[in-house]
Amino acid sequence: MSQETQMALEREVKLEAEAEFVLPDLTGVLPGAVVSVEAPRRLRATYWDTADLRLARAGVTVRHRAGEEGSAPPGDEPPGGGHWTVKLPAGDNRTGDNRPGEDRTSAVMSRREVDFEGASDAVPASVAGLVRAHVRTAALVPVARLTTRRVSLDLRGPTNAPIARVDDDTVTVDEVIGDGDGGRPACFREIEVELGPDASEEVARAVVNRLVRAGATEGNPVPKVLRALGPAALRTPDVGSVAFDRGRQMASGGVLVRGALAAGTSRLVRHDPGVRLGEDPEDVHQARVATRRLRSDLATFSDLVDSAWATHLRSELAWLGDALGRVRDSDVLLDRLRADARLLPEVDYHPAAHVLEVLGADRVEAQVALAQALDSPRYLGLLDALVDAANAPRLTPLAETPAVELAPALVGGTWKRLVSAIDDLGGTPGDDALHQVRIKAKRCRYAAEAVAPVARKPAGRLGRRVADLQTVLGDLHDAVVAEDRLRAMVTSPGTPLTPEDAAVAGALMETQRRRAGDQRRQWHKAWRKASKSKVHSWLR
Repeated sequence: MSQETQMALEREVKLEAEAEFVLPDLTGVLPGAVVSVEAPRRLRATYWDTADLRLARAGVTVRHRAGEEGSAPPGDEPPGGGHWTVKLPAGDNRTGDNRPGEDRTSAVMSRREVDFEGASDAVPASVAGLVRAHVRTAALVPVARLTTRRVSLDLRGPTNAPIARVDDDTVTVDEVIGDGDGGRPACFREIEVELGPDASEEVARAVVNRLVRAGATEGNPVPKVLRALGPAALRTPDVGSVAFDRGRQMASGGVLVRGALAAGTSRLVRHDPGVRLGEDPEDVHQARVATRRLRSDLATFSDLVDSAWATHLRSELAWLGDALGRVRDSDVLLDRLRADARLLPEVDYHPAAHVLEVLGADRVEAQVALAQALDSPRYLGLLDALVDAANAPRLTPLAETPAVELAPALVGGTWKRLVSAIDDLGGTPGDDALHQVRIKAKRCRYAAEAVAPVARKPAGRLGRRVADLQTVLGDLHDAVVAEDRLRAMVTSPGTPLTPEDAAVAGALMETQRRRAGDQRRQWHKAWRKASKSKVHSWLR
């Protein structure tokens, strides 16, 4: 990110308050906390979204706010003042399954907050890019203007470290644009308790308890703009989840298809902003997983969906997966070698750092290519096609069959191909053959997980067992790739390595060779567990 961009994890609790509510003295609410009262401020914010409120419905906010410095009245802010903020759902970054904006285990709402400097006349490209996966080919337009009178309390620890901030906001809805729904408040008051970077949720609870005793109430933790926009902003997102808890036995194969495609598309869209920010490699990982699962699901459900339609989607997903894969493969390689380099003698740290720097050049090139792919019309077209697929897949008549009847055969084909690949290995299989087994194990796992909403325990057990096999063979593949990459680097005439660098590269190669040998001896154990009759007897 540029120097004009700042990113943080916002963790806050929202409460509601009546006009007569008086902000209580928070002295003593936390041991050793120092409470200071800031001067009142008037904040003017314009919120941007698509005409159908795609961002609001997905728990995403784009806002330009002015007036944070001092308490200038509306209209008195300097031209070009203020800044842009994009707020994105946070949650567990290892998955893409939670509904945006919700934390299922806590009253604390977590969001990634990214700030950009810029004037208010047009959405900057950097801001638009972060929400492009949600917006796609639609236009961003102003949808609401709010004025907030804010009184803040700042809580700091004995070392002046921020503990929490309490914002008492009186919000006036100045204008809501392009939406005819009723049910919007003209003015409301809310109290926000924002935690400091290192504060625990117990801090939030202590402060919230004091505020509740003073008359505030814990309400629905939705952003200000959602309250201003009214019911339209609370409608189902473009890609909603599919529930199977009720009527599971009656769900058709088509519902199963839609559920799988919705889950994969949601995961891809959710992690797109993180891929663009480049702060957490897990976003690239999850986006790549999304493309792989979607391709696998389309193959698993091949008899239930239109063939030409599915082939086109799988081809486009393969293109995107390749771009994501180059970055992800570099991340896996570098993370693996960094961990091993830390185990070397201290004298080898400097040459090891240079080896990693040389290998990292590929990652830089791959990231540039990925950024170009994400900004391309082809990618936006793919996203539009995936959203359409998640909501209305092109189904065959067979998709009307109850999913519980289809599930054993849908997974059975992937299982048979996995068994056949292992039967063909022979006594001393090569690494390439084991890699093919890993690919088939992954497809079998994805198929089992795709039907798990209706097949439940049997599918879950098979998925877990095959995932264990996939993990062992994945570690083997990563070790083989790392050793090959190091060897290619050392033997390349143009690689700028010193003798010390080459020696460290050799030591790292030996570590990979040893680990690969360990995994070659362990995969049989994982397969024995996966191939037990009770794991796969339900398949056809």
